[in-house]
Amino acid sequence: MFNRFFNSQTKTVTFAAILLGASALISRLLGLIRDRLLAGRFGAGEELDIYFAAFRIPDFVYGIFIMGGITAVFLPIFSEYFKNKEKGAWEFANNLLNCFLFLLVLICGILALLTPFIIKHLVAPGFSQQAQETAVLLTRIMFLSPVFFGLSSIFSGILQYFNRFLVYSLAPVFYNLGIIFGILFLVPFFGLYGLAYGVVLGALFHWLIQIPAARTSGYKYSPLFNFNYPGLIKSFKLMVPRTIGAAAYHINLIVITAIASTLTVGSIAVFNFSNNLQYIPIGLIGSSFALASFPVLSRAWSLGIKEKFLEVFSSTFRQILFLIIPTSLLMFILRAQIVRIILGTGQFGWLETRLTAASLGLFCLGIFASAFIPLLARVFYSFQDTKTPVGIGIVSVILNICLSFLFVFLLGFSNFFQEFMIKILKLQNIETITVIGLPLALSISAIVQFFLLLIFLGKKLGNFDLGGIWLSFKKVFLAAVLMAVFTYFTLYFTAAFINAKTFLGIFLQTLLAGAIGISVYIVAAVLLGSPEIKTIKSSVLEQFSKNKD
Repeated sequence: MFNRFFNSQTKTVTFAAILLGASALISRLLGLIRDRLLAGRFGAGEELDIYFAAFRIPDFVYGIFIMGGITAVFLPIFSEYFKNKEKGAWEFANNLLNCFLFLLVLICGILALLTPFIIKHLVAPGFSQQAQETAVLLTRIMFLSPVFFGLSSIFSGILQYFNRFLVYSLAPVFYNLGIIFGILFLVPFFGLYGLAYGVVLGALFHWLIQIPAARTSGYKYSPLFNFNYPGLIKSFKLMVPRTIGAAAYHINLIVITAIASTLTVGSIAVFNFSNNLQYIPIGLIGSSFALASFPVLSRAWSLGIKEKFLEVFSSTFRQILFLIIPTSLLMFILRAQIVRIILGTGQFGWLETRLTAASLGLFCLGIFASAFIPLLARVFYSFQDTKTPVGIGIVSVILNICLSFLFVFLLGFSNFFQEFMIKILKLQNIETITVIGLPLALSISAIVQFFLLLIFLGKKLGNFDLGGIWLSFKKVFLAAVLMAVFTYFTLYFTAAFINAKTFLGIFLQTLLAGAIGISVYIVAAVLLGSPEIKTIKSSVLEQFSKNKD
């Protein structure tokens, strides 16, 4: 049974996405437990601001060299090698693993030496000297995590190629388990440093869980270390533009953190908590479908089967559309209840709850765009074009930084814009609301990035079933509007029968409103004849019917 588990393969893109989505749901639930534990123990105060600021530089390394670099280029090149000669594919994997690990350790070592300067002048210029010193130590501990993630990324690419998404999907679950272990068992002994140890432990788990499945796929470690290897040179060439784009995105996050460090205490925590909440649907839906379709898109393009490529893209796009539009709308309506249920405990007070809910509401404006960006970027990666999405990403980052400064400035004094935001988000009697300018800027820049990617993709591919996508959108939009109406009125009517001051009352109200809203959406989608329901259902049946043969 153990071998069968590690050798299990998915048969369709949709079922792979469902599997990844289920795993992402578990991982995100653990992430919510993690955030609730953090909020309850530390509140939205200085200690969490220090932790989130310290996390930013190791996350920068992870984002630009691993997620933004190696993960994007490994699969298309590995697919090319495997198509021609299996032995060459494994040689490429080992060369990349060893050389990339060497560079990663070197980069992390250099950055560890420069951490005091980076924290003081770039990441947290608004911190006190003591807070900056603590952030430096936390950052240096967490520099171990990108090293483990670097190892893990090669194994992740191998598992994706062989459609072994089950084990691959467990990696982020074990990552969050490591962090939760740190909060529960390491923080009592090591204080804030226990959080950093938990992050490192989670990254180690992320790598170790994938090793058995990679070995059963045929991988065997070899100490190959050749920087002149053709596949390695090609990988680094493709990584350069993608790494620049990822660097721009993470520099963007560093700038946001730096801005937040100059605002009221707790602003970094409020931003990060709301950002984590908005990434739940993005991870469950957008990233899951993007990851599941990437191997199929890469293989189809490398084999020259354009019809298959376009078919998979259109189907995946429409399924994301079917799921993300109602989800983001539901989150916007229930934003206050969601924040109260997940974070409203211990040291996390009513002021922090209101600001976090407002930030989440502004993030919801751009969730649909952020959910599509992983898929659209991987479409470009599948035909080994890393320059186009990178260029668009840089434009988006510049726009976001400019908007962040503008909105923070406008929200800092009495004017029409500030009064409008206070009224629409119900932020009366809060002295400073400048932090909500950050999620608003991110949402607008994500929407711009989404449309630019679509425009350039149309130039690259020509017609990619825009008619079918538009027809699906109209049906989804109508069903989602009906869902929103029923959800809102359910909240309104149940308010008279529940005690909104208790966890149980808020939970039951949210559960009932959400259940009615989702039920209305599904019924409306069926009556409108949305084909995505049939696609999802048939993919699940196909997976299990084939397993029985």
